[in-house]
Amino acid sequence: MKKGKVKNKGKSEKIFVSLQSINNDIDMKIGIIVAMDKELGQLQQLFTDGNVIVRKCGIGKVNAALGAQQLINEFHPDIIISSGCAGGNGDDINIQDVIASSELTYHDVYCGTAIDNVTVYGQVQGLPARYQADARLLEKAKVLDCGVKVHPGLVVTGDWFVDTKEKMRSIIEKFPDAKAVDMESCAIAQTCYLNKVPFISFRIISDIPLRDTDASQYHDFWDHVAEHSFQVTKTFVESL
Repeated sequence: MKKGKVKNKGKSEKIFVSLQSINNDIDMKIGIIVAMDKELGQLQQLFTDGNVIVRKCGIGKVNAALGAQQLINEFHPDIIISSGCAGGNGDDINIQDVIASSELTYHDVYCGTAIDNVTVYGQVQGLPARYQADARLLEKAKVLDCGVKVHPGLVVTGDWFVDTKEKMRSIIEKFPDAKAVDMESCAIAQTCYLNKVPFISFRIISDIPLRDTDASQYHDFWDHVAEHSFQVTKTFVESL
């Protein structure tokens, strides 16, 4: 796959370059972005191949977008994976399950109706209402044999750590089909969209806010559960 300077040609461009054009490349470069030091520490232990680079971007949408762009500029990855934890939603979702993003949007973006009446809640005007994960990456994730359950579904992103049932209900009211809520994935998806880099978010459920009180599940995840949870990310990369 030839590398070159990526130009943003405007909103009419296709969402992502297809992985199909690069899946036979034995030198495929894979970029993995995490938000926190404890996620970085887990994944750096698992990846020693020079073709897989794990970078910490920091928490939140701006940090995520900047980190993704820096990774693209410096490493020129063929694909990017957003890995880390998220709050889960749904009767079929449990802690340590994995959500593979089929779609991504923002739960805290609203451009209003003063300029047009077609931009929907969660959409940055002029950009997709929902970003689609690369189809071949998603298919790989769906059939992954990793000892945990992988759910394809909508990931919603915003600059808010969801630690109350009330906040989670307000998000799910607008996005009832959301499977996971995080603070970075859609910002990385938007950056990959503009740079035409295939992308998927691969999120481990650390807590279920509608079944939790004061983020106790989240803290318990890092105290007792997280140590082996990120092995699933390595299994996914090895399947590519």
